[in-house]
Amino acid sequence: MADIAQVADNDYSIEVDDVTMIFNMASESLTNLKEYFIKLVRHELFFKEFRALRNISFKVRRGEVVGLVGTNGSGKSTMLKIIAGVLEPSEGTCRVRGNIAPLIELGAGFDPELTARENIYLNGALLGYTKEFIDANLQGIIDFAELHDFIDMPLKNFSSGMVARIAFAIATITEPDILIVDETLSVGDVFFQRKCEERIRHFIESGDVTVLFVSHDIEQVERICQRAIWIEKGDLRMDGPVGEVCEAYRNQFR
Repeated sequence: MADIAQVADNDYSIEVDDVTMIFNMASESLTNLKEYFIKLVRHELFFKEFRALRNISFKVRRGEVVGLVGTNGSGKSTMLKIIAGVLEPSEGTCRVRGNIAPLIELGAGFDPELTARENIYLNGALLGYTKEFIDANLQGIIDFAELHDFIDMPLKNFSSGMVARIAFAIATITEPDILIVDETLSVGDVFFQRKCEERIRHFIESGDVTVLFVSHDIEQVERICQRAIWIEKGDLRMDGPVGEVCEAYRNQFR
């Protein structure tokens, strides 16, 4: 029986079990570090709990494409950061099987003083790619991000959309086990958004890549995803077929 259970468990790329995320927030606004430490030493600093997520549980099968929907501040990005290993839950567990390409905060870890070429190698190293791997895939990254005339320009001269192009191209140059996309396609022009969506679709059609997709564009979620999870104010409101969940989500505004 144990072997059968293990095989069943391995069908899931992601298992979120009763996850709660608590942040301690200062009960008053402090303008500088000196004021913070004075109040801390005098035991005058008080915190209040903010529960960004409350007892969230769901499982995602390998190759499944799942959209996370919810209004701003609902806890979607916090959930993605827990799955990506950026945050550790206050309570509960999150189990992930496979390597992750997290497209959460595109451009994080880039150095604006370095050139685009240098940042590709830097960001690639942060994602665990070897120099030899980047050497072999550099042209593909340049082509996808359309960097041909700007590859040796300092990153500080780039727009936020251009930086997002580079980050997306690096993170998706190889097929991951799990792709986490958080509002990535809202950055840049419509033509590049379409290009990113096509690459995501390529991963989806392979059947081996698990995709977690967050977007405020509900039509885009319906176009890309098979299933949706609605998180609202830290609570799991609904989990089911993408059409049903997105329709229920829309109805709250009517």
